[in-house]
Amino acid sequence: MSRFRPARAVVLALVALLTLSGAMLPTAAAAPPVPPDTATHREQGNGAERNRVAATDPAKRALAARAGANRDWGDQEGYPRRTELREYPADPSDKAIKLGLVPYHELAPQLNELQARSDRVSVEVAGTSTLGRDLYLVTVTAPERPAETRRQHRWRELIEDDPRAAARDRALARNYKAPVWINANIHGDEWEGTDGAMRVIEQLATAQDQATRQLLDNTRIYFTVTNNPDGRVAGTRANAAGFDVNRDHITSTQPESRAVRDVVIGTQPLVMLDEHGYTGTTLIEPATPPHGQNYEYDLYIKHAYANALGMEKAVGELGHPETNTANIPFRDFEPGEWDDWPPIFTPMYSMYHGAVGHTIEVPLRVNRAQYDQLPVEELRRRSRINTDVAEATIRAGIDYTLSNRRELIADQIEQFRRGWAGEPAREIADGFVPGFGQEDRYSVEFPRAYVIPSGQDQRSAPAAARLVDHLVANDVRVGRAERAFRLDGEDYPAGSYVVDMHQPKRGLANVILDEGADISADVPRMYDISGWSLSLLWGATVNTAEQAPKGRFTPVQVAEPTGAVVAPPGADLALRLVDGKDVQALNALLAQGISVHRQEDGNVVVPASAREAVAAVAERFGVEFTRAASGDRGPMLHRPVIAAAVAPDELAVLRELGFEVRPVSTTALNDGFDLSRADLLYVSSGLSYSRLDPEARAAVDAFLADGGGVVTRGTTGATFNDEAGLLDVRAVNGRRDANGVVTVARGEGPVATGTGGHAFVYSPIWFTDLGAGVSAEQLYGEGNPLIAGHWAKDAEGRGPEQAAESAAVVSGMAERGTRTVLFGTEPLFRGHPKGSYAQVASAVLWAAGG
Repeated sequence: MSRFRPARAVVLALVALLTLSGAMLPTAAAAPPVPPDTATHREQGNGAERNRVAATDPAKRALAARAGANRDWGDQEGYPRRTELREYPADPSDKAIKLGLVPYHELAPQLNELQARSDRVSVEVAGTSTLGRDLYLVTVTAPERPAETRRQHRWRELIEDDPRAAARDRALARNYKAPVWINANIHGDEWEGTDGAMRVIEQLATAQDQATRQLLDNTRIYFTVTNNPDGRVAGTRANAAGFDVNRDHITSTQPESRAVRDVVIGTQPLVMLDEHGYTGTTLIEPATPPHGQNYEYDLYIKHAYANALGMEKAVGELGHPETNTANIPFRDFEPGEWDDWPPIFTPMYSMYHGAVGHTIEVPLRVNRAQYDQLPVEELRRRSRINTDVAEATIRAGIDYTLSNRRELIADQIEQFRRGWAGEPAREIADGFVPGFGQEDRYSVEFPRAYVIPSGQDQRSAPAAARLVDHLVANDVRVGRAERAFRLDGEDYPAGSYVVDMHQPKRGLANVILDEGADISADVPRMYDISGWSLSLLWGATVNTAEQAPKGRFTPVQVAEPTGAVVAPPGADLALRLVDGKDVQALNALLAQGISVHRQEDGNVVVPASAREAVAAVAERFGVEFTRAASGDRGPMLHRPVIAAAVAPDELAVLRELGFEVRPVSTTALNDGFDLSRADLLYVSSGLSYSRLDPEARAAVDAFLADGGGVVTRGTTGATFNDEAGLLDVRAVNGRRDANGVVTVARGEGPVATGTGGHAFVYSPIWFTDLGAGVSAEQLYGEGNPLIAGHWAKDAEGRGPEQAAESAAVVSGMAERGTRTVLFGTEPLFRGHPKGSYAQVASAVLWAAGG
């Protein structure tokens, strides 16, 4: 049985607490959603805030995300489970209407009606979107008495917790209902997956033929009918916060990705389809190399390829000229064109939970320029064909699951068995499936354990707690040492955390914690990011071990609180800014008008008189205040106002950190944006100095001359620096698609504090020819600084070796008196490099005059 599974009684108590704390949603007509505020983007971190959202047993955790469906994933009820969904007012601006597709506001009435007339349909609320719209989870299966549902639940747990016993259980093999999960509309302007899913739901709900009855007796089919309702209504790929939800798995910054994370953990599907569009020809994964090195790829590819062929056949039989052919990237594309390397995509993430995951791309474009330019009749013709394709692939995927049910169950059991046993990754022979060869072989040697130490050897206790909570939330089992122990020659104190890699989802644990690999020489290009290690980028100290951990390790439900005030009464208090939580605590104190000083070493000092407020923020954010050393307290800080021309992910982080942020752009400045209200201009996207009209440029120049600070990132920021005549440096651009985890070294300068030894890059920049008064705050590492990712040489022959030991971040005082910091790294990218947040905050505070 599970070694790191929380006690059921504790979990049920948490379930009850969540239910009583106001999670219930109204079922009557509700007001339209309201725009998000800063809290929408607030990280679920440690301290008291963390403990209120404590991760619980994965099989039950989804209750919290389901926002009030008064049930739990422990399946104590039978099926059907009827929920009266709240119905939204009609929205004539919903972009789906023009395409002849179902608008969001019609989903709840249709699903309520289906529940009323069919005992095969259950609808629950899996979570809410950024703007507060409900995310629906539809379950279609034959009716089940509560006792039968509990038996299905026990079998699902047995598969993960004791796969050897599951493999011997003949009743399980005969009667376990094969779970299938269909996710639709994760990109809001790729609509038709929702409509294809609704067609299939209605047909399965009402058909009386024997084949349908047999199917539903042997399966549970789960549909998240729209994973991005805000984007669906607005006709945008991203959610309302500007995030691409299908790039957010493994970090889970958005409510939409957290909801489906909990769906996949709670349902443990054998097969999942993610319905997308539009690629000109239907596209059906499996993908090209590089393949994620932590997969049990042999168990995946034999089913994924066969299932893809079946879906291809079903699409071809539709009879539309546009659907006569389909692309299967594994078979039809060159390596690197459509890879399954990073765990950021929904199907790739689900594979670590035992699913055979597929991205499906329906063929005919109806979004963006086509949406505005094509006649309505043509758009609706295309949408009908696309809906047919989505429906056909869903049906074929379900049919494959039923036809191969026993083997799929056995292979999911085998995936988890290998994890528990700690077996080496399997070598897959050439021709294992048609076309499999040397270019497809990616594997890893798993360590025996990871250790997240406590005490003085931990760089940041809040970062460590955040990482532990994140692992548990993703169904990775973590133990906490009851006593000090020794492992691989290292001594660790009690309270340290251990991730024993003999566990069912070791692939997921490793894809989160491993450094990754440099695959620059393996493929010519990558579809998206290639490095993401949370061990290296989230700011916590994490060690690997090759020996088995020995000792008493308590299963972790939630990391221990880390906040403290370690100083005698009457002493001034100091806080080191090494993590985003430290920055949040600082800004919370500044927002209360408390006097805070910043010393040369980057620490901040709070007077003893503010001890009560300090204790509150220490508990809230999980940070530690110590006794301040005697001596000069440094300049007094104020909470800066940032005028930010930044990408949505950067905007979210700056607000999460507690800064007051006012978005700006070239257009906003030309329209008269008042810079006098800001202390700092942060430039990384959407602002061009050369495109400002004379009046706006004069306003920017006046802001700079009056002491306004500047922080920039990337090519846009470096160009702004040059055009505005700030720092005397030369920015050198690496290859545009280069990205990954790099080593960095601390330089000399006023914002060098609070930086770790690793950074993330995308379209990396390095700075040379530093003029007088310009400091290299951070340098790329020696030799080849790339640890993991893809950074090939550009047309001029420049690769990571050419960036080595050059400045990655610089600072200085411009001639006109402007404090300026330039980042060549990506310190805020999509929530990945959390360990760099304090570095950004240090730059902001210094540039703003602190």
